Amino acid sequence: MALQIRKSARIEDPGAELLDRFSGYWARFGRIALGVAGVTVAAAAVGFLSVRSRAANEARAAGELAEASVLYWRGDYVNSLARARQIIQQFPSTPSGIDAHRLAGDNAYWNGDMKTAITEYRAYLDRQKNGVLADAVRRSLAYALESDGKNIEAAAAYEGLVGKLDRESSAEFLAAAARCYRAAGQPAEAVKRLQRLIGEFGETSFASPARMELAEISGPPTH
Repeated sequence: MALQIRKSARIEDPGAELLDRFSGYWARFGRIALGVAGVTVAAAAVGFLSVRSRAANEARAAGELAEASVLYWRGDYVNSLARARQIIQQFPSTPSGIDAHRLAGDNAYWNGDMKTAITEYRAYLDRQKNGVLADAVRRSLAYALESDGKNIEAAAAYEGLVGKLDRESSAEFLAAAARCYRAAGQPAEAVKRLQRLIGEFGETSFASPARMELAEISGPPTH
């Protein structure tokens, strides 16, 4: 009888052992699994709230930027600039907060403050490097640099835009670069840009003036 009891116990031991092992695993790892799940849920909740917060901030920034833009188009550059700076301070990482640098630059430019315009345009381009609007800001930056007497920097900025927009604009940029080099006392560099303009964009409205300017720089032919 004792032998039968021992055999019966040995037959039942594997199931009991498996149950004990499962209970042990759950005791050891179950809390860890629940903790990981809790962290995942918490992270998802934080991410959701973060997205909502960014969306709300962008909505507010966009609304205020629209109001600042209305002031700009009315010619109220002083108040538009002040509003743009507020947007930059309050919402620096939002798309509208970044775009406020462009608006601040435009306001400063038309108000005659080229140094501020240059600073704001560069701040915008530090955050937004690609796209049609970025190229438009590069164009404004080139104008501001030239107006501020930074002719060599302006020439490089103009020439960097060649091929970015239409052919007429590319010719305009080369003509502007040549103008800047002449103002900087580097006529040889101006000649190179004018020759490129005539060679690559000879059908544009800037080609004929470029030929006359080239003849002016080169002087009458010697015999």
